[in-house]
Amino acid sequence: METDISNNQVFGEEKKMSKSLKKLLLIVNGAMLAIGNCGGPLIQRLYFLEGGKAVWISSFLQTAGWPLVLFPLIVSYMYRRSNKGSRTKLIYISPRLFLACAVIGLLTGLDDFLAAYGVSLLPVSTSALIIATQLGFTAGFAYILVKQKFTPFTINAIFLLSIGAVVLVIHASSDRPDHETTEKYLLGFFMTLGASALYGFVLPLIELTYKKAKQTITYTLVMEMQIVISFFATGFCAIGMLLHKDFEAIPREASEFELGRVKYYVVNVFTAVFWQLFFMGAVGVVFCGSSLLSGIIIATLLPVTESLGVMFYHEKFHFEKGISLVLSLWGFISYFYGELQQNKKKSRTSEFEMP
Repeated sequence: METDISNNQVFGEEKKMSKSLKKLLLIVNGAMLAIGNCGGPLIQRLYFLEGGKAVWISSFLQTAGWPLVLFPLIVSYMYRRSNKGSRTKLIYISPRLFLACAVIGLLTGLDDFLAAYGVSLLPVSTSALIIATQLGFTAGFAYILVKQKFTPFTINAIFLLSIGAVVLVIHASSDRPDHETTEKYLLGFFMTLGASALYGFVLPLIELTYKKAKQTITYTLVMEMQIVISFFATGFCAIGMLLHKDFEAIPREASEFELGRVKYYVVNVFTAVFWQLFFMGAVGVVFCGSSLLSGIIIATLLPVTESLGVMFYHEKFHFEKGISLVLSLWGFISYFYGELQQNKKKSRTSEFEMP
């Protein structure tokens, strides 16, 4: 009897510790996602504003920062080795998971190209609002792939975000940069919308991969998977660069960059860093929570990215953009209110069921 009680106490402590660690990981990954989601589009837009023209180079840089993930992986390995000795496994990813991540990586590479093309033609504040529709795509694909459950508040949020994006394209000419044609603006709009839809599919696909993996998913394994995804995405964009001879164009772009040669490379390095924080944060939030939660955090940062675009690049903020922003914020509030109500209901149910 005493042994049973002791075992239950130990199990409870381990479970509590596991939940605490997961909350900490969620906060860390949410912070990485926030920094990358705001900083990535801003510095990527800077590349195009100051003379950069190669969409494939910009696409390549979005996942070229994958070697950064090797550092926490090395730390993780050294920590495990100090506890378990020489029998510690160096790599956890199985061939089956590797193949799944390779496919996701190719899709991510295509998404990188669509997103970079959109950013090259659209103001940051506009592209941020369009990306808000990703929540709707993520929710829809999450329902199909991982059987995500929805509340009326979630459905309302998706509807409002979708309407907010439609408002932008109705008066496209009012937000179009002076040097750009309406046709190019619309191309940028639909490229960005395509990127939003594709990544809205990728996030639930990653969650499905976690669920279908025939091995225990740890955060170390999540980092390994992110390296594989980013490696194949970078390879996809590298092929595009080779076909367009963009590698040869880098020295020329650097010499013609309006901020100077050194700052050209600094901008490119920080582009890679910010976007890697975004992607690592996104898959980490999927691991700690869900693909829908990752989509919600991305969408919630919309007002921040919107405001930074107006602040740093003096972008236009017309009436229709204000309407779109209000609809988007209304959608976010609706979602979070619904989640709050669901959590309260679950807490009451748990208390009622306790003996």
